Amino acid sequence: MVTGATRGIGRAIARRLARDGFTLVLNYAHDEVRAAEAQAEVSQYSPDSILVRADVTDEAEVERLVSAAAARGRIDLWVNSVGDFLFKPVVDTSPAEWQAILASNLTSAFLCTRAVIPRLRAQAEGEIIYVAAMHAEVLRAVPNTVPYAIAKTGLLILMKSLAKSEGPYGIRVNAVCPGLIEGGEHTDPRATDTIPLRRLGQADDVAAAVSFLASDEARYITGAVLNVHGGAFL
Repeated sequence: MVTGATRGIGRAIARRLARDGFTLVLNYAHDEVRAAEAQAEVSQYSPDSILVRADVTDEAEVERLVSAAAARGRIDLWVNSVGDFLFKPVVDTSPAEWQAILASNLTSAFLCTRAVIPRLRAQAEGEIIYVAAMHAEVLRAVPNTVPYAIAKTGLLILMKSLAKSEGPYGIRVNAVCPGLIEGGEHTDPRATDTIPLRRLGQADDVAAAVSFLASDEARYITGAVLNVHGGAFL
């Protein structure tokens, strides 16, 4: 399962996992055209992959999504890649915007995790990967992205807590933290001067990190934060 699988980083992750041999459930919320395009891409490598429309901020929708995935067979991997972004000072952020960003980035992950863990426990195996953000590990000032930063930091606390509690059940839980990704809605192309590797990241760079964590090569890795930011924020 890849949530938010039909755009940006989520789409790149889905495409890479399909190439790796996974049969996927591609989750999307609204855009039917973009969803069909993403499925066509993935189907080149994984013809049995399917689309499931669901709002992962809604508990009932999440339960339906998990049931749809389980109906296809066992769930080996769940990638949480949903997360809206807001660039706005705190004093200009409405309560509705605050709640929407927290719901999209953090509540969605909580609901999905809570729904899928019983199935992973029952099979004594599986992995959850969260897509967070490069600033999530460090307490730092983020004046124009406060709800987003809080949500992504919360995501890492959720990840590490679950890695500890679910490890005895054979479940690995990890996170990938992307930096400035080319094509991102708020990525400034001039930011390359501040990045040691002197380039913006690609969505495929993030997908490669997810691919590694989902592979047998990472079978002894849990509770890890893998930064994909070209050295930014060192």
